[in-house]
Amino acid sequence: MLLTDATIDPATFAAETGWESKPEGLCKGDVCVPAPEALAVDGQLDAAAVAAKLGMAIVRDEASGVAVLGPESGGRALTSATVPDLNLEDVDGNPFDLASLHGRKVLLVAWASW
Repeated sequence: MLLTDATIDPATFAAETGWESKPEGLCKGDVCVPAPEALAVDGQLDAAAVAAKLGMAIVRDEASGVAVLGPESGGRALTSATVPDLNLEDVDGNPFDLASLHGRKVLLVAWASW
């Protein structure tokens, strides 16, 4: 969800994420998370409080004044975009150190048969 302010209109938040602001908290289906601190005085939702309560990543670009609120993570969100040291074999069986690509943009694609 794209944000241009520190607060979110509850109706827009519900339409874009499925989470509704109700008296019992932030609710999606049968799940409700108590979040009294998420409700601002003017009836808007505080984006930072919502992100913290629902485990949503929030990324800000200070230069443009825009922020992005990601989906709820269920506690499995990355805390940084730093990849750990990976040493893998290439298609020929030779060792390859991911750190050798330092400073370049890298796309990792993983696949599993299950």
